Amino acid sequence: MKAEKNEHLADWPVEVVRSARRQKTVSAELKNGVLVVRAPAELDDAALAPIIEKFRRQLARKVRPAPQSDDSLAERAQALNKMYFNGRLRWQSIRYVSNQHKRFGSCTPSKGTIRLSDRLAAMPAWVRDYVIVHELAHLEEANHGRRFWQLVNHYPLTERARGYLMAVGLEEQTDAPQEGE
Repeated sequence: MKAEKNEHLADWPVEVVRSARRQKTVSAELKNGVLVVRAPAELDDAALAPIIEKFRRQLARKVRPAPQSDDSLAERAQALNKMYFNGRLRWQSIRYVSNQHKRFGSCTPSKGTIRLSDRLAAMPAWVRDYVIVHELAHLEEANHGRRFWQLVNHYPLTERARGYLMAVGLEEQTDAPQEGE
């Protein structure tokens, strides 16, 4: 498991932002699945490389990895289906994809296919669970109307997860119905 976890973290793209104003410190943050490293302009790549690896190890302890196989993802979706939809939903496939850059998930109800952005792998499990529940709800309600949100809101961390996704810029605020709709 440890090797798999480190291998997964090695997949995080790294963006180095150098600044002449920064004198000594190096900082890092995970932003939309990218490890953004801020460093002094004078620090060369050779000196920066071990620092980046240290940040990756620190993040590995904080970030719980997502299920890495489509089978594991399908098992989690089935568990959520039982918890929040009484096991009534059916689909053909659910899997991670690497080509969703503006969305975190998609569902094609007519084909029974659900796709999740692989960027979710770096997010907390409760956020991934929300996205799975969101996409499962589309199997019954293809739009973002009142009935859809009633289904999604059975997941108790919906509001918190939406706030998290809004904070990282992955979800547009216009999806949710406004007060009084």
